[in-house]
Amino acid sequence: MKNISILLTLFFVTGIMQAQNRPQPTPGAAPIVQIKKPQSFVLKNGLKVMIVENHKLPRVSFTLTLDNPPFTEGAKKGVDDLTSSLLGNGSQKTTKDAFNEEIDFLGANINFSSQGASASALSKYAGRVLELLAEGALYPKFTQEEFDKDKAKIIEGLKANEKSAEAISGRVVDVLAFGKNHPTGEFVTEETLKNVTLADVQSNYATYFVPENAYLVIIGDIKFKETKATVEKLFGAWEKKTITKTEYTANPNVNQLQINLIDVPNAVQSVISLVNTVTLKMNDPDFFPAVIANQILGGDFNSYLNMNLREKHAWTYGARSEIGTGKYVTKFVATSAVRNAVTDSAVVEFIKEIKKIRTEKVDAEVLKNVKAGYIGRFVMQVQKPQAVARYALNIETEQLPADFYEKYIQTINAVTADDILRVANKYFLIDNNRIVVVGKASEVTPGLETLKLPMYFFDKYGTPIEKPVTKKEIPAGVTSKNVLENYIKAIGGKEALKKVKSIVTVASGSVQGTTVEMTSKITSDKKLSVEMKAGGVTMMKRVLGDKSGYAIQQGQRKDLSIEEFKEKKADMNPFDELPLLDKVSIKLAGIESINGTDAYAIKDGQSTLYYDTLNFFKIAESKTSERGTQTTYFNDYKEVKGIKFPHTTIMNIGIELQLTTSSIQINEGVTDVDFQ
Repeated sequence: MKNISILLTLFFVTGIMQAQNRPQPTPGAAPIVQIKKPQSFVLKNGLKVMIVENHKLPRVSFTLTLDNPPFTEGAKKGVDDLTSSLLGNGSQKTTKDAFNEEIDFLGANINFSSQGASASALSKYAGRVLELLAEGALYPKFTQEEFDKDKAKIIEGLKANEKSAEAISGRVVDVLAFGKNHPTGEFVTEETLKNVTLADVQSNYATYFVPENAYLVIIGDIKFKETKATVEKLFGAWEKKTITKTEYTANPNVNQLQINLIDVPNAVQSVISLVNTVTLKMNDPDFFPAVIANQILGGDFNSYLNMNLREKHAWTYGARSEIGTGKYVTKFVATSAVRNAVTDSAVVEFIKEIKKIRTEKVDAEVLKNVKAGYIGRFVMQVQKPQAVARYALNIETEQLPADFYEKYIQTINAVTADDILRVANKYFLIDNNRIVVVGKASEVTPGLETLKLPMYFFDKYGTPIEKPVTKKEIPAGVTSKNVLENYIKAIGGKEALKKVKSIVTVASGSVQGTTVEMTSKITSDKKLSVEMKAGGVTMMKRVLGDKSGYAIQQGQRKDLSIEEFKEKKADMNPFDELPLLDKVSIKLAGIESINGTDAYAIKDGQSTLYYDTLNFFKIAESKTSERGTQTTYFNDYKEVKGIKFPHTTIMNIGIELQLTTSSIQINEGVTDVDFQ
């Protein structure tokens, strides 16, 4: 089973981020921005159309947006997601394949969702592309076959994120901030998806995909008069309907700073989020001061949070903050993922930086540079058709002044240090803030408790629970050697394991629809060959022979140095536990819960091995290196020639990969050629 350890090394996914120490350019005079205004008209069904002629390039873009009020889906949460995924699969007039082939032939891009559609193309194809957009949006073809396929795909994605601390954090933060009965706090589960039928999708589309709150923005090398006639022809028959608007109340912000802890036993990092709800409309006088304040706190690379947690302490690849804006209640959130060991320290620094921006005036140079950066990004975007379309739409949907974007730079430049201090106290509510920590409770709870803040516990769906029991007392007389001996006995016994001279394992899985196959060969005299194929093509191979070794990754070969070869050989055994029996440095660290199962945790250097307290099967293994910690899970033990092997292995390689073993050969299927 050593092949699993090899895979941990081979598939460890990391990102390398380097600090950029480039000096900020000296801001010049504020440029004058002129944005071409759209010509507008409204169809009888309520569709609002805005057209901007721009003949600089022979291109055109179309954006259909449904600015509907938010709504809840209840026990059928996911129906809107399925509506989005099914839209664009051809139409009632054209098959899916013919529809997609014509789009490709025209060199166009078309996207559909339950919130609208968008397209872009050369202007000479504008008429036909708009026809296809209207056809796909207004005359969709919802089939049972596509429905079943897309539902299965969404469920597969949910299962892949089941143990992801980041995915769990994203869900629970919104549940706690808004409430499960609020449109933003609702979340999709496998159960709610299974409640959704094709008829529900059809009903959802008929109810909400209507022109009442719809906007069609067209920008590019077109003529207004001709385009207006085409729009009236294509969209005039869109049936007029009224959407019922429901008012929803988000959870109130808490009355004191508190920690909300969600236990994810397999988490190798803690995801920390400090959150409170806000209401900040784009036409609010606080809008620009608030977004600039957020840039200073956590929006820029040089922000308070990132310079502290990343640059000063090297606890994370990045720390950031965001403040939501719009017509409805949103949230302010500051977040980062940090090592378990520094979770409590990182929380302290988050609090420190938020208090700083609420109590200390921002340095004049910092404010000037942040405003200059914000203005620079605006100027770079303002000439792009997509940006012009978005600005025209925002003016309508957010009820902005007609000159909002012409005065954009002027308004940003008017923001003062006093403004930053004022809005920070108004929107960054450190005294009414939830510190949501999603991580391994057994490792982070003791440190968090030293902060003397109220602490509440929730499950991964945001339901309050009692404080989880993360460490259980080891029964008297149980030692690491006892556990290892019981494991060896459980899988077949020491004598049976010692008779194994070689093991050949063939396993397979699927990653985003691509079949992955792994074949490993390992011998008792410490030789190894592991090959991974994706879609039938070798992506990775690793070989350890008698005197040398090498690795091939995506066609690139690297020979191991003498030191690397010796290190890998020393750590190579068909069964890890046999040499561990005689190792004095291993330690029985305690009993931990692994996916709901109590397991003895045995520390071996940078590795932790987990054995079921009832049957002693190994159910997980964690390895820590400079790149972080990787955990692999084992289950479905089956007997092969008197020895039990796990036939299902689950690891995370950026996404979750489940390998199912199809065959195991003992003392056969291996030749010397395999290790050359």
